Amino acid sequence: MGQQQDELLKRIQKLVKKNQDLINRNDKLQKAVTELSEQNEMMKLRLKESKVELKDDPSREGLDQLKKYKMATVLFAYIGGFKHLTDAVDSEVIMDQLDEVLIEFGRILKKYKIHKIKTIGDTYMAAGGIPEKNITNPIDVVMAALEMTLFLDQLRRIDGKRYWNLSLGIHTGPVTANVSGKKKISYDIKGDTVNIAHRMQGVGDSGKILISVMTYELIKEFFICEYYGKMPVKYKGDLEMFVVNGIRPEFSMKGRGVMANALFDTKFKLIQFTDIQEMILDKLESELPAYLYYHNVKHTVDVVTEVELIGWAEGLDDEGILMLKTAALLHDAGHTISYDEHEFHGTELAREFLPGFAYSPEQIEKICNIIMATKLPPQATDIYQKIICDADLDYLGRSDMIPVSNTLYKELKEQNKIGTFNDWNRLQVKFISSHSYFTKTARSLREVNKQKQIERIKRLITED
Repeated sequence: MGQQQDELLKRIQKLVKKNQDLINRNDKLQKAVTELSEQNEMMKLRLKESKVELKDDPSREGLDQLKKYKMATVLFAYIGGFKHLTDAVDSEVIMDQLDEVLIEFGRILKKYKIHKIKTIGDTYMAAGGIPEKNITNPIDVVMAALEMTLFLDQLRRIDGKRYWNLSLGIHTGPVTANVSGKKKISYDIKGDTVNIAHRMQGVGDSGKILISVMTYELIKEFFICEYYGKMPVKYKGDLEMFVVNGIRPEFSMKGRGVMANALFDTKFKLIQFTDIQEMILDKLESELPAYLYYHNVKHTVDVVTEVELIGWAEGLDDEGILMLKTAALLHDAGHTISYDEHEFHGTELAREFLPGFAYSPEQIEKICNIIMATKLPPQATDIYQKIICDADLDYLGRSDMIPVSNTLYKELKEQNKIGTFNDWNRLQVKFISSHSYFTKTARSLREVNKQKQIERIKRLITED
């Protein structure tokens, strides 16, 4: 009996090993297929581009262009209801209501910055992350889908009947966009992402918002999702799908899962901050004067990183961290306008720029106050201002303080704002000796080392 069990165990072990080998081989094949698909898309793109380059006059109106988007979220929405129409029904009333639906869908897409691609019969096609790339497009598209579904649910009935229903398929991935037109630009997107979203819409039940596992992984923090099943995808195996049932209670008004609340908005903006940061850093990279050896992109990144570190340590919530990071990102952006009063110019940029990212007037005012607190000498009145002041002068207590301060001297010297190196070192000793960090976190991290820097700088001062 024992021998039979041993033999059985050996056979099971062999089968397990064989099964694992097959899984590994399948994973490698899946990876290879994905790479080949990407290479195929790139070859098509290059072929198209080479054809464009062969045109005699590439500047003429209407010339098509190809753009590659690494991450877009494609939505297909099937509007069902035509099959229920009969001779007994007032078709004009029904079609008027359909117009009402399409107008509202257009408004919802515009609200979430989603681009309508086209209407194919009863099917509505749109994409997030096009034409402007953004990291939040999966969340944007799912929110739009929920609003579209809610609108149809609440639509008035005609003769006691509900004529229109909706089934939606959503998938996130790379797409290639064919851009045509000059005065009125249109985008026609192609690729596996488009095909998969279209197929998902076809397999979903009426009234369901069906999303792929790729989209699910990017939105699951915000929404209640339920596993739906798998769909076979050519060359890629089975694709897992989920149904979106609403916003998570903690992120929805009154916990009903329909409308987003302030906590949702804050979490969303923390993700959106990546897009804002990329835009502002690009602006600084291209527009900051060459003589800014200290107040450069690196300094801005350092301050953004430091306010988050100190902010968490000081017990701030998500909204507090968002306010601080946004202020830190913009606190020296005014240098693109003027060296003097750059803090004020930074607040002007904040007032101009942040409404486009749905920051409220109250949030913008708070961010502007935080920015102005960095004006020397630091004048901090609340925890947010104290944190950014400490982050802005964090280098005073770092081991690289002297080489960093030398870049500031070089910056001031080129503008004739400082005298000799001895003058600079005397000013440094005076400033650091009178300076103290506001927060407990900064004092514990930097205060001791700051005292050592004073002694080091004193040794650099020579007798005149």
